[in-house]
Amino acid sequence: MKDYSKLPQVAPEYDLTDLLEAGCHFGHQKSKWNPRMAEYIYMEKDGVHIFDLEKTASQLQVAYNFVYDMASKGKTMVMVGTKKQAKIIIQEEAEANGTMYIISRWLGGLITNWNQVKGSLKRMIEIDAGLKSGKYDGYTKFEKVQLEKEKTRFERFFGGIRELKAIPDFLFIVDVKREKNAVREAKLMGVPIIALIDSNANPEDVDIAIPANDDALRSIKYIVSEIASAYAAGKKSNGKVAAKPAVVVKTETAEVASTEKVAPTEKVEKTAVKPVSKPVESVKPEASSKPVAKETKKVVTKPASKPAAKKVVEKPVVKEIKKVAAKPATKKPVAKKPVAKKVVKK
Repeated sequence: MKDYSKLPQVAPEYDLTDLLEAGCHFGHQKSKWNPRMAEYIYMEKDGVHIFDLEKTASQLQVAYNFVYDMASKGKTMVMVGTKKQAKIIIQEEAEANGTMYIISRWLGGLITNWNQVKGSLKRMIEIDAGLKSGKYDGYTKFEKVQLEKEKTRFERFFGGIRELKAIPDFLFIVDVKREKNAVREAKLMGVPIIALIDSNANPEDVDIAIPANDDALRSIKYIVSEIASAYAAGKKSNGKVAAKPAVVVKTETAEVASTEKVAPTEKVEKTAVKPVSKPVESVKPEASSKPVAKETKKVVTKPASKPAAKKVVEKPVVKEIKKVAAKPATKKPVAKKPVAKKVVKK
């Protein structure tokens, strides 16, 4: 397997808090994991594996650099995702960024039997053009209906790869276990694979694995949009390597928000301000951590000392006791005197 980590660095610095908020850190249950994913797993929480977001961000950067490099050389990419959660996302991102996609079903032989698929694509384009130009106006109604059905069937499988002229140069796949036919054909023909891969899959089946949740909509949206935008940026570059984007570092509020999540709290607190591959000189985690500690001390000390002294005061308690004790002391001797005088006079 080739090492793609030495490509020119054009990917942005990904904030771990964004990955956390997108839900990329959740894997599958521990009982369903693949042991080959151990290097990407940070911990196990309530029977569910949690991904190491540092490695997720690192692998996403490698994938971004690879896609950018291939697109700048005029290579073609096909995005594959037929599961319900990924269909609409892949179609929208692919159409917006000028790449091809497959969202209905991977038709067997699309890579290994390209000549047959090429003929089907040509037939689909001919029928579509003939129906629009009026070429089939002399056909009977039944024949036109049959042409419409044939066109619909072709568009179901090849609608997203209409402009494909040859075997794709590389694939981006969501959920390699579901798309095992595409993975098998790509490996047979030597087509590189980038994949959003969960903890239940084998990362050795692909060239660049992006470990993240492949079931959550926000997680799929985040990863797919980054890959699609990398392809669009590479096409615009015309072979020129763009300057590295500015580093994105969030303030203290982002750090506090990341610690509120239940799953990878300890890991995010340590690494939220220190994105992957960021130069050491530009990272200043101490400046963002000190003010948080000061604020918490003030909030704790103020209500602990003053209100306690004011509320628990002995003065009102003593006054009430004196008044109650004084009243019966004066009334009792007054009641006894008149009784004694009446007895003596008689």
